[in-house]
Amino acid sequence: MKTTTNAEHRGLMQSEESGVRSQDFAKDLNHVDTDNVIIDTSGTDHTDIDADIDIAGSDNASSLSTLGNPVLHVEHLSRTYAGADRPAVNDISFTLNHGECLGLVGESGCGKSTLARCLLRIEDADTGSITLGGQDIARLSGRRLRPHRRKIQIVFQNPMAALNPKLKIADSLIDPYEQLGRNAELSHFTYTSKEAYVQKLLEAVELPSDLAGRYPHELSGGQRQRVTIARAIGIEPDVVVLDEPTASLDVISQGAVLQLLTDLRTSLGLSYVFISHDLAAVHRMSQRIIVMREGQIVDRFGADALFAEERHPYTKELISIF
Repeated sequence: MKTTTNAEHRGLMQSEESGVRSQDFAKDLNHVDTDNVIIDTSGTDHTDIDADIDIAGSDNASSLSTLGNPVLHVEHLSRTYAGADRPAVNDISFTLNHGECLGLVGESGCGKSTLARCLLRIEDADTGSITLGGQDIARLSGRRLRPHRRKIQIVFQNPMAALNPKLKIADSLIDPYEQLGRNAELSHFTYTSKEAYVQKLLEAVELPSDLAGRYPHELSGGQRQRVTIARAIGIEPDVVVLDEPTASLDVISQGAVLQLLTDLRTSLGLSYVFISHDLAAVHRMSQRIIVMREGQIVDRFGADALFAEERHPYTKELISIF
């Protein structure tokens, strides 16, 4: 199975997740994320019915006038690991619209993080397409893939592992721009100087300017996650994948980070794929929700229809937990 190289991943703003290394660690290749990802797969087919979901009445639907303008379209995506008897991701299809937060919920091991790595092209899908900005990037590599790297970024769940401990915050924030953003036409975070650019990003995530000269271990967990969010939005991607972004935070920090993400989506017109096992957080953030189980989609609906009678039994099981 072909995988991308470290050189192709520079500036992706992501940590090594389950053996996949972020290019932010190019200066320190011994720094790895030791989070475990358990893959548990099987399941039944579920047809892509995104177009049939009515979210007009959703309380979570802000900036709905932008919806219906796809920025990401995934079709029949599958991924099977060597030696596994079932796919980790099995025939997944969905569309993400501009300015939308699409929630992806399921228990640990359902394939959510594998799907995220496929979307970022950290791992290669076996079959299917990933159309980003009108271009299928699922089979691109090397120089052909590089221009599309800026368009999709990720925030991982463990901010301490996502930041190089040897780099000051300012250096971590500027690195994605230097690798992928120099030729981009930025509208919110225009670059005039390193110091001004870093200050804009810190201000956007509501952090004081003096944090620029600190190291990751000198920040709180919530502050570190805000820094990783700043890195993800700094080169103004079309899509931000949020992979359990509050899982490692305390309850107070969780609420603050979720509110920040909501505010940034509204003010910057961001589009999120919000991955979590926490149905309550997904419901709070999302306009539409997809439920995964054993590598497949078993349910999908507008956020306002979460408690509808026709929900899948597994969705109802998740509701009973939260």
